Amino acid sequence: MFPTGLPSPSPPPPAQEPRPSASDVHNDSNVSLTASKKRKINSSEKEDIDSISSSSSSQQQQHIQKKLRFEDPLDLIGLDVKMAEESCNPAESCSKARNVFLPGGVGHHANGLTKSAGSATFSNSKPGAAKKLVIKNFKEKPKLPENYTNETWQKLKEAVEAIQNSTSIRYNLEELYQAVENLCSHKISAKLYKQLRVVCEDHIKAQIDQFREYPFLYSVLFLKKIDKCWQDHCRQMIMIRSIFLFLDRTYVLQNSMLPSIWDMGLELFRFYIISDLKVQSKTIDGILLLIERERSGEAIDRSLLRSLLSMLSDLQIYQDSFEQRFLEETNRLYAAEGQRLMQEREVPEYLHHVNKRLEEEADRVITYLDQSTQKSLIASVEKQLLGEHLTAILQKGLNNLLDENRIQDLSLLYQLFSRVKGGVQVLLQHWIEYIKAFGSTIVINPEKDKTMVQELLDFKDKVDYIIDVCFMKNEKFVNGMKEAFETFINKRPNKPAELIAKYVDSKLRAGNKEATDEELEKMLDKIMIIFRFIYGKDVFEAFYKKDLAKRLLVGKSASVDAEKSMLSKLKHECGAAFTSKLEGMFKDMELSKDIMVQFKQHMQCQNIPGNIELTVNILTMGYWPTYAPMEVHLPPEMVRLQEIFKTFYLGKHSGRKLQWQSTLGHCVLKAEFKEGKKELQVSLFQTLVLLMFNEGEEFSLEDIKLATGIEDGELRRTLQSLACGKARVLTKIPKSKDVEDGDKFSCNDDFKHKLFRIKINQIQMKETVEEQASTTERVFQDRQYQIDAAIVRIMKMRKTLSHNLLVSEVYNQLKFPVKPADLKKRIESLIDRDYMERDKDNPIQYNYVA
Repeated sequence: MFPTGLPSPSPPPPAQEPRPSASDVHNDSNVSLTASKKRKINSSEKEDIDSISSSSSSQQQQHIQKKLRFEDPLDLIGLDVKMAEESCNPAESCSKARNVFLPGGVGHHANGLTKSAGSATFSNSKPGAAKKLVIKNFKEKPKLPENYTNETWQKLKEAVEAIQNSTSIRYNLEELYQAVENLCSHKISAKLYKQLRVVCEDHIKAQIDQFREYPFLYSVLFLKKIDKCWQDHCRQMIMIRSIFLFLDRTYVLQNSMLPSIWDMGLELFRFYIISDLKVQSKTIDGILLLIERERSGEAIDRSLLRSLLSMLSDLQIYQDSFEQRFLEETNRLYAAEGQRLMQEREVPEYLHHVNKRLEEEADRVITYLDQSTQKSLIASVEKQLLGEHLTAILQKGLNNLLDENRIQDLSLLYQLFSRVKGGVQVLLQHWIEYIKAFGSTIVINPEKDKTMVQELLDFKDKVDYIIDVCFMKNEKFVNGMKEAFETFINKRPNKPAELIAKYVDSKLRAGNKEATDEELEKMLDKIMIIFRFIYGKDVFEAFYKKDLAKRLLVGKSASVDAEKSMLSKLKHECGAAFTSKLEGMFKDMELSKDIMVQFKQHMQCQNIPGNIELTVNILTMGYWPTYAPMEVHLPPEMVRLQEIFKTFYLGKHSGRKLQWQSTLGHCVLKAEFKEGKKELQVSLFQTLVLLMFNEGEEFSLEDIKLATGIEDGELRRTLQSLACGKARVLTKIPKSKDVEDGDKFSCNDDFKHKLFRIKINQIQMKETVEEQASTTERVFQDRQYQIDAAIVRIMKMRKTLSHNLLVSEVYNQLKFPVKPADLKKRIESLIDRDYMERDKDNPIQYNYVA
């Protein structure tokens, strides 16, 4: 330990040597020698040393400093230790100091210090007396024996040549290592490094001849020869470095401009072997040929490739000499392959081939190529096999894949296109075009009207599944699908909305036993998704309201819960205003039940005789569809009951008006046939016709028409349902499917049926066509009112507006499509009715008239 207050030498970075020098002691070795087992100086000793008396002469201070100075960090040093009591004279203590030299660590004490003669006084010294530690250099440098350097080098050279020639080494490796360490300790490191480089250089120069001798050597044999040379070189340099490790970790490490022994070997091999144009060219050509053979399906020596490419990487010529040519060959190969296979193979087969190629190239990177090649290599394959053929692949095979619902191939298509820049966008465009084209074939064709909604639901399920499974739920594909559905479903105005309403009606009717409640709920959810794409939602509302009225009035609704669930979905989708009338219809039915309970109690209290049970539904005219009133001749019993109910109802609700809708009435008749009694569930018109046969046996068409007052077309359909349908309770003369003038009808006493209660349906085909036309007409009329209201609302707020801005704002407010010509007619109508006027100076500008 050095005295406090004096600068300590800073040793060079510690070298990780296998064993320290035993013959010589380096300067920094001396520091480590004294550091582990040196005598500790307590704090009081430090203070005494630091506080050397200022009264001492300058000569004594200079002498102390001289003894503590290190002359040369590479010289061998000795230790001069002087310990004396504080009371001793400094000059005397210096003269009595013993110089002890430790040549090469031949000390008798573990700490490397020999006690001075005065150390015997330590035991007799007073406690707390000052002690002094003095260190100085050897007076003379130790010298190596004569010819030691040359003899040692000859040994080392002989060992290096033995390693290079793969013969046995005569000397012990530890002895050789120690020799290198001794030479380095005596400043012969530079010379030793140069001599070693010359020996290695000469050996490597000699190796090039074996490759020049066989210029036409078969490529694989040539590669194996190069690989063997490289493997031998690496093995030799590892052994050589292990002998010269001390040189590598001291002299070379301290000289940053010098390459390490290993790097020196690489540098020489690169310069003399691989940089030779013929050798390098033949090596690279051989490597590329092996890779090309492997790509064509042949089995090759992959370990040989891995070793050679690792060699190029270690020699730092991988990128310049190999990678560039390799990528060029890859581009050329796959460009030709892509063009050829696109002509020869179908799209699914081609996609699997591309995927296989990508996996093969990724495996090559893992097995023998450098990791830095991966990005460029994969990008090259993707560009040549996919990027150049994106549109061609989609035009050739996407429609077939989608039509045949080939999920695995579509998944692979999406995965591959995702790897190429712009691939997903191109796929998205073709995806949208496919949906528009396929959907249009469903919607535009009138022959598919009966199955349109079911086909739309199936198609929607199909594309949803493809998006979820194949396209990884990509949001762009979801939005593209919605855009495409919205486009094609509105190419045919109004009809899809009407058919969706009728489809819902078919599912919500009591006769529908196809689905459970849960399945029905899921189906309604799917229908609502299709419903969202429709522009003319008012058309849906009109037809849905008409069908809902029939279900409620005739009692055909499958489930009140299902009806209310559908109503809730519509309200959530379109708002409360859209469903207010539909909700009013349900409210009317509930109120009617309460009124009928009260009416029955009234009948019982009044003791009114009669064997007819009357049920009346009170409908608020604004909520329900508009029905054309039809005056018919009712039996007296029915008329009497109608008057009784009218008196009862108006007595409770004054100021109201009742209008009987005979077209919506239905009855249950008890009939007696030869087979027995039956109950017939029929409409009011059918009831009036059948009751006539209580008064007579046979009636003509004209007689029935005169007696019942039913409109001619309605009467013919009614008689057709009774005499020409499945349940023929009447017999028609002559027999035919249609009812003609002059036909006569009689009661069929021989009527048979397995059921006791028989429902005889009214023939509705022709009526449905008329109803559709009238419903559409009502929707169109309602739209005109909405357009007028929107225009007046806008003009009232803006006061003055140009034609184009007015049209734009009207389109923004309306929820249904309007033709520009129709909109112009509504503007002209409002001008005629003085709601607005044209500006006198600017004819395309309108002013609001207050």
